[in-house]
Amino acid sequence: MIEKSVQGYLPNERPTTWKLVFYAIQQVIVMFPATVTVALITGFHVSTTIFASGLATLCFILITGRKIPLYYGSSFSYLTAIASMSAAMGFEKVDGILPTEAIQYAQFGIILSGLISIAAGLLVKFSGRSAVEKILPATITGPVAMIIGLTLAGNALTDAIPNTTEVTASTSWWIVVSLVTLLSTVLYSKYLKGFLRQLPLLAGALTGCLVAAIVYFVGGIDLFRAMPEAALQGSLWKLGDGSIFAIPAFSFPKVSWTAAAGIMPIAIATIPESTAHMYQLDTYVNDLAKKKGKTMPYKLIDMLDRNLIGDGICDMISGVIGGPAGTNYGENISTMAITRVFSVSVLVAAAVIAMVISFFTPLIKTIYGIPIAVIGGLEIYLFGAIAAQGIAIMIDKKVDMFSPKNIAVIASIMVIGVGGNYAFGGNIPVFGVNIPCIAGAAIFGILLNMLLSIGDKKTKENTKAEKK
Repeated sequence: MIEKSVQGYLPNERPTTWKLVFYAIQQVIVMFPATVTVALITGFHVSTTIFASGLATLCFILITGRKIPLYYGSSFSYLTAIASMSAAMGFEKVDGILPTEAIQYAQFGIILSGLISIAAGLLVKFSGRSAVEKILPATITGPVAMIIGLTLAGNALTDAIPNTTEVTASTSWWIVVSLVTLLSTVLYSKYLKGFLRQLPLLAGALTGCLVAAIVYFVGGIDLFRAMPEAALQGSLWKLGDGSIFAIPAFSFPKVSWTAAAGIMPIAIATIPESTAHMYQLDTYVNDLAKKKGKTMPYKLIDMLDRNLIGDGICDMISGVIGGPAGTNYGENISTMAITRVFSVSVLVAAAVIAMVISFFTPLIKTIYGIPIAVIGGLEIYLFGAIAAQGIAIMIDKKVDMFSPKNIAVIASIMVIGVGGNYAFGGNIPVFGVNIPCIAGAAIFGILLNMLLSIGDKKTKENTKAEKK
């Protein structure tokens, strides 16, 4: 049944200019926390990381023929690999920033990691999507999407709630602002009408910031943040003291096979993640098209090869200029699912806005200034939505939850992924090697599914023989 009141935009549809700008700003806001957090943890330059995410997103959209609405951002999967490489080579962060040489070595590994995603994309292109679906069925992509969201749950709560048992006015208001941000975002997404209903995350962030501003002016408690001085270090050129305009700290890679060996294999973790995101997009876009009574001129999931190849090329692009390795972002997909705005044009505008922000120090300061409490409130909703979309994948693909094989695969992925994050901090020590929990869970799930599928194949052959 066609719902005449359904609002939203399919990938090939374009909102009016002023709506497009607001939608794009919202996409930038939701990608910013994770992308910047990766830069802060690894020691990469924040402005360079933001520029790289925008440039890579723009390139991804062009590579995929302006058909896939995905935003490319920095991946958490590479954190430990970069930290281990830095420690092994004797590099330490200074004021939160890695020495340029360390970043350059990491860039080399990041560029080579893109080859793995490209190889996966070529496999899909020449062997067909069915080959990948056998390796990555919904029983794998669904749980992988779930653990991506669930393993980020700790980050969300850490940002939303101060890590202290001491009760002070500051910690109390921190929690209040987080709750206001979360609840207002949820209420906006449910009760706002028309255009405003498609901006719940932006409206929620503004509401949280407004409450934080009131707390500051009335109670003198400052929950806003200041941009660290190290954020301007390494800029190629500044206008005056850099307080207005500063070119990001671009750098070129240096060959390091040690960095390549440590960083390159991590790309394996982003392939199931990226594949899961494509299934998520396909599910939600098809649902919107059905409700609008329209037919998409192409199937998103049929472009899985372009998506993976695009991911790999974007890793290379980011690595060449000094940005971290990345992947398409579940946060942005959650935003599109919540708002029903899947327009590729919005992602193009978001990419351009991100690139512009990276050059103007006041804009960087503004986004830096968003209280952690506000970010935490948004993350609870966004990261939970990522996990929920994993369930949606399995429902959409009609996964048999009574099948012993399916239960075994799903259960293994969930426990390894979530357990590895909370028991070992995200990396599982196996035979002296630290394996990222998402990559480990995905690889184990793939191998277990292949092993258990041997019997399925024989059963089908036996059934055909019996019918004859």
